[in-house]
Amino acid sequence: MRFFFDERKAAQAAAYLIKLRGSPISLLALIKLLYLADRKALIETGAPITNDKIVCMRHGLVLSAIYDKTQGDGTDDGPWHQYIAAKEGNSVALAREPDSFDELSRYELAVLDSVHADYGVLTPSQLRNLTHDLPEYCDPGDSSVPVDPANILRLNGIPEEDVRRITAEAEESYFLDVVGTAPR
Repeated sequence: MRFFFDERKAAQAAAYLIKLRGSPISLLALIKLLYLADRKALIETGAPITNDKIVCMRHGLVLSAIYDKTQGDGTDDGPWHQYIAAKEGNSVALAREPDSFDELSRYELAVLDSVHADYGVLTPSQLRNLTHDLPEYCDPGDSSVPVDPANILRLNGIPEEDVRRITAEAEESYFLDVVGTAPR
C-alpha cells in the first residue's frame, strides 16, 4: 500500500505538534508523535495524515521522509524548512508558525490533539519504547525494514475485505498523485 508523501502537510502536522508541545521539542519525540498520529488516522480512516513511508529502525517505527528532513536532507527550500528549523543537538523548533494549518482537516487536527494529549507527556525514551511494543514493529538490526500500512490494518483487526478495498483506494490515489505531479 502506497501513499504520496505530502511535505507541506507533514510540515504543518509537525509544526502543530511543536506548537502544542512547546518549542523546542526532542527530535525523537516529534518523530514518534507524528508516527502515532499517522497510525491512528490510518487505523480509523484508512489514510494516514502525512502519507509518509513507514520503516522499522533501531529506535522504533519512523516516518522515512520526515526522518530524512530532520537530519538535513540537503534541501532547505521546501515546505518542511519553512516551518521547522534545523535541528540543534537533538531538538527542533518552529522556524515560523504557519499562518494557518490549511493542509490539515479538522479530523487530522483532532488526531494530533489526541495523540499529544495521550503521549505528549512521555519522554523520548518512553515514546521509543512504546513504538517498540507496537505489533507492527520488527527489529531491523542496524538497518531499516519497510512496513506495509496494510499490515498495520490487519494487526489492528481490520477485516481483510476492508484492507483490500483501502489498499486499492490508496493505490488509485497514489497513481493519480504521481500523474498529477509529472512534468508536462
